[in-house]
Amino acid sequence: MNAQRVGLRALRQVAAKQPSALFLSQNLPRLALATNAASQQIRTASTEKLSETDAQSLLASQRRSRPVAPHLTAYDYSQTWFGASIWTRITGQAMSVSLYGFSLAYLASPLTGWHIESATLAAAAAALPPFVAVVLKSLVAWPFFFHFANGIRHLIWDTTIGFKKAVVNQTSYVVLGTSLVCTLGAVFLL
Repeated sequence: MNAQRVGLRALRQVAAKQPSALFLSQNLPRLALATNAASQQIRTASTEKLSETDAQSLLASQRRSRPVAPHLTAYDYSQTWFGASIWTRITGQAMSVSLYGFSLAYLASPLTGWHIESATLAAAAAALPPFVAVVLKSLVAWPFFFHFANGIRHLIWDTTIGFKKAVVNQTSYVVLGTSLVCTLGAVFLL
């Protein structure tokens, strides 16, 4: 309807400026198209008032005919989405839960009698056997470095670079390798 109004307005403006220009041979197809569109308008959709039970049954029948989203088992696990993408979410959530858990324990420690102050934690870490210290450092360092490296990859993706499947696979391995090297560096050098 609005398109017809715009078209008619344009034709009226042309006719007002140059009355003879409206009927030139170049404007005849446009004029015919505008009149043809106005005469062919058909409204196929209509609404009707439904009772509450009829509306609910109609909604239920529409929901039954909708496609069902596939479950995770329908996907190929070798695809790249299950690699770096899911592990980024897992590491991010693990670090968040750990941070909030430690923060709440630190806040509750004066009330509960726990000794979670820095000096006690440093003394406990120094008393650990070397193998246990390496494992604990690795469990803390790897999620951080993996999440960090994959965050950089996503920042690069924000610039629309590297969306070919081969590049996505390569950068997946680069992220994994970078996180492992940084983890080993942090564990054995710090």
